[in-house]
Amino acid sequence: MNPDNPDDPINPQLSCTRAATRPGSPVGQISRMSPTSPAGPRGRILVVEDDPDAALFLVHVLANRGQFEVTHTADPAVALRLAAAEHWDLVLTDMDLPGMTGLELLGALRQVAPALPVAVVTAHVWGGTTAALLNHADEYLEKPLRADQLIATVTGLIGQGRAER
Repeated sequence: MNPDNPDDPINPQLSCTRAATRPGSPVGQISRMSPTSPAGPRGRILVVEDDPDAALFLVHVLANRGQFEVTHTADPAVALRLAAAEHWDLVLTDMDLPGMTGLELLGALRQVAPALPVAVVTAHVWGGTTAALLNHADEYLEKPLRADQLIATVTGLIGQGRAER
């Protein structure tokens, strides 16, 4: 519970500047977090994750430890609009999303931003799904993630994407 606002369920002492979508908040809320390093961000990452705890982990690790500029949304439709309208170095998305499957999001991302690197994170491995994902995604990460693995994968994908552009 936030002592400054009893209606706010996020404790700011446990939060990474409240960058993830709050539990019970409307889907589609967009939160941005930039690194505090004077050197600036190492890249722009769009995180699409509807689980508040998973989003908090991803945003915290990528922004604070990885020094990336991170924007989070829980809504895949919002993510598609952002991917089409802005420059991103990477999209990191969950497979289980409200209103759209991860495979549908991947297909739509390839339509609006074909060269944009996409990494998929999921806790569920279904037989042929991994192969199908890898036909659309640039990388597949299985939960639970380790922070060092996440940063290394993201750094590699951003570097490859920049080299190809």
